Amino acid sequence: MQTFFQQLINGLSLGSIYALLALGYTMVYGIIKLINFAHGDIYMIGAFWGYYVINHYHVDFGVALVSAMVVCAALGMLIEYLAYKPLRNSPRITALITAIGVSYFLENGMSFLYGANTRNFPQVVASHRFTVFGVTVTNIQLLIVTVSLVLMVALQLIVQHTRMGTAMRAVAVDQEAAELVGINPNHVISFTFGLGSALAGAAGVLIGLYYNSIDPLMGMVPGIKAFVAAVVGGIGSIPGAALGGFLIGMLETFVQAIGLSAYKDAAVYVVLIVILVVLPAGIFGKNVKEKV
Repeated sequence: MQTFFQQLINGLSLGSIYALLALGYTMVYGIIKLINFAHGDIYMIGAFWGYYVINHYHVDFGVALVSAMVVCAALGMLIEYLAYKPLRNSPRITALITAIGVSYFLENGMSFLYGANTRNFPQVVASHRFTVFGVTVTNIQLLIVTVSLVLMVALQLIVQHTRMGTAMRAVAVDQEAAELVGINPNHVISFTFGLGSALAGAAGVLIGLYYNSIDPLMGMVPGIKAFVAAVVGGIGSIPGAALGGFLIGMLETFVQAIGLSAYKDAAVYVVLIVILVVLPAGIFGKNVKEKV
């Protein structure tokens, strides 16, 4: 039981990161039905921004986290404006290919500017271990889970209890009808990209603190796993994306714990296949009938 609870704590810490990333995927898809495959690389930019401001300006963790969120929000909105907005009325495959292109541009751009070597993330928070009933928990794990939960609750409050949140939900249901009642879809879409990218930036700083290493390609695999988490939870559902992130994090951790580290990625995709066979719309997704 001690081993079980130990891996549960580890899985929640990792799952918090996946959940923050998955929320960005699910919000963008819910609004414009686009899978933004550059989202994982925005998470990488957030990690590098945190690394830069801590090393060069010697700021504390809170400043690094908030500034990474602001920078990544601005970057997400810029990418939407330059790369996705001109393709708003194009076939979906065009926007999907563009998203992949943006992803490669960010990865290779960072590799060109800063090199492809792995860097040690500055540990601005001193690590302390606590043992409770034989289960070891670090203050960094508690910090990651707490910050992630606060951000998720804040996101839910924004979506459910603000005018912009109401506009987001309206555009997600029917963009043309929302425009008829005075909602500007362009502003809503831009805000959605900014909000999702801010969460990715926060996840980047948190993962740097957790693993103590960053590199320009660090967003590729977590980005795909976060997309899997969003699909498992129900793409377009905010609670579903959060739940999917925690499930994927715990699954990966438990697979490693039983000595099958080489198969942890495969296990994630096997679960995706099983979920889609049993629940094609995901755990919290809704089956929508369309007229042909």
